[in-house]
Order: sequence, then structure tokens, then C-alpha cells
Amino acid sequence: VQFGEGGAGTFSDGKLTTRVTHPRLHEISKYFVEFGAPEEILYKHKPHVGTDKLRTMVKAMRERIIEWGGEVRFGAKITDLFIENDHIVGVEVNGNERIDTTVVLSGVGHSARDTYEMLHKRNVEMTAKPFAIGVRIEHDQAVIDESQYGVEPSSLGLGAAEYSLVYHDKETGRTAYSFCMCPGGQVVASASENGGVVVNGMSLYARDSGVANSAIVVNVGPEDFGNHPLDGVAFQREWERKAYELGGSNFHAPAQTVGQFLGLSQAPSVQDSTYSYEPGVVNCDLHDCLPPFVTSVLERALPYWGRRIHGFDDPAVCMTGVETRTSAPLRMGRNEDRVSPTVGGFYPMGEGAGYAGGIMSAALDGAETAILCMAKYAKPN
Repeated sequence: VQFGEGGAGTFSDGKLTTRVTHPRLHEISKYFVEFGAPEEILYKHKPHVGTDKLRTMVKAMRERIIEWGGEVRFGAKITDLFIENDHIVGVEVNGNERIDTTVVLSGVGHSARDTYEMLHKRNVEMTAKPFAIGVRIEHDQAVIDESQYGVEPSSLGLGAAEYSLVYHDKETGRTAYSFCMCPGGQVVASASENGGVVVNGMSLYARDSGVANSAIVVNVGPEDFGNHPLDGVAFQREWERKAYELGGSNFHAPAQTVGQFLGLSQAPSVQDSTYSYEPGVVNCDLHDCLPPFVTSVLERALPYWGRRIHGFDDPAVCMTGVETRTSAPLRMGRNEDRVSPTVGGFYPMGEGAGYAGGIMSAALDGAETAILCMAKYAKPN
């Protein structure tokens, strides 16, 4: 759910929206359609493909790469770099194979913690950066549809309704916001290590599960966890481990209703609410698996959002913890030519390197890096 074919984006809503503007984005969308994405992504304002279509699309891309002579290795992890005179000369695979090369394009994703540690040891420049943490909140999709549309979506020829929420907290200066909202989807287990619980959201193309979910998160930064490049990873681990323990140390997730979280008397428990996380949830106090400066902001944000979306802060609504992988906790340095300033021939790219925030921006960053490398290393005619 974090690595492999398609990366973490495979198990997501498959949103293709991005704040980045670049003429190549339309070209990338056309490639996606060629490999199986619905043609509507070329003109829809908020295109998405869903996990089901993403899986077949990425497989088709892989088959084309192999057709063109490329090699794709599953179960193959880069475990070390061979460096001479501050330049890549090879990589180690799975601790026992060496591949000689002077160029490495690294798109490892934002959860490749063992790779982060290895790259730091090999002097790849990196710095801590902000990200956000919080929980997943779930509502009956009909509640969101009614608030956003006022009528049944099908009567207008519309799909399941979305939302985007922001709350600026005057007391702390922090911001809470919705992230990766999945209409008609489900909350999924996304841990990448033993001893930690991580939640994420996904939807199929039809968005027809009847349940809406979204991360609601609060920004955190080096001032909260430290300036060492790997301090953000340690911070994520701390709260993921607490969530794991609260859930019973068996990958069940801690969950709590909004009423319980806000301290309302006679608040319903999660057993009486809608939730979709598997293998299951345990009714816990989410204050025990998130920093106090995060929970205090969420406590003020929920009623604020409830005044904008009717029923958003209903006491019976379920929240599941913890969402910690909103973006990379570090950024790898790179020069104008996209190469690492400390390790020649090493090209950090995509979300794991801190240069993208979703499917389209990661695709664009990878494409731009590849095109630069092709121009730089092309054999003369």
C-alpha cells in the first residue's frame, strides 16, 4: 500500500488535480488515457480514476516499458550506493547484487524510511520539512451530498459530492484542513512497518461505497520535532506506535466518535457509528495518539466545519487514527540540473524527495527529470 507498482497513489482516490501549472500536464493525462484511464480526465474540472482503474493503467504502462526493452524488477530494493569521488558508480540490490551505473533516478516515495536512512549515511543532502498529521473522518455520503447539493446527486447528473475545508486557528497560528477527501470510498490500513498503525483513504472509480472519508490534519514542522533530516520520520513513528498500542497491537486502529473527542456527555461510541477500516477499530481516546497541539486545534476546527457542512461534527461521526503520511517529512537537495549537490549522478525526484504532492505533480517531476537526463546523456548522432 506504500510501494510497488503505482506506489502509494494506487490505493487512493486517484485524484488527478494539482496546484501545479505546466503544459506537460495535459500530455501526461493523454498518456494516462492511452493506458486505460477514462477519457473524461482530459476535460473534467476534478478528474479522478480510482484505485480499480489505476491498477490496470499502471500495469499497462509496465508492459509497454518491457515492450520497449526496459526491465522491471519486483521485490528489488536498493540497499546501498557505491560512490567514488562524490559520484555514483553503482547500486546494491537486496544486499547482495551490484549494478554498475553512473546515473540513478530516485523516486522512492514518502514512506521509504530505510532508504532515507541509507541515503543520509551516503551523504545525500536532505533537510527536514513540514508536513501534517491527524485522523480520518467518515460520514454517510448522503450527509455530504445533501449539504453540498441540497438534493440527490443523481437528480442533477452528478456523482458523490466532495468537500475541501480549512480552519486557521488564531490561538496557535496553526492550520487544520481536509486532505485526500475520498467520496464514496473507504479508510484503509497503510502501515509500512511492524509496530505502527497508519490510516489512509481510497475510492474506486464509481465512488459508490456510500461512505465519504477524508483526512483532517494539522500542520507540523521542524520546530515541533527537530531539524535533523530524519527527525520527522522519528516523530511519525512515535505517534504511529502509540496508535498501534492503543488499538491492541494487532493492527486494529484506535477510533473515537466526534462526540467523545469533544468531551460531550453521553456521546455514542464507535460501535454505533459508520466506519470502514479493516481489520477493525477499538474505541480509544485519540488524544492519546496525537500531540496535544494537534488535538486542541482539531477540537476547535470540528464545530467550525460543522457550521459549513451540516452534520460534519455530528456526535456519532467516527474518526480513526492516525494519518501521518500526508507528505514527505524531508526534502532532498538538488541543483538546477536536478542532480544532488553532494552525490553526482543521483537525481532525487517526486513526492519522496519532497518535490511533489500527488499523482500529477509526481508524474510531472519524474517526466521533467527523465527528459533532462535524456538530453544530457544522449549519445551523439
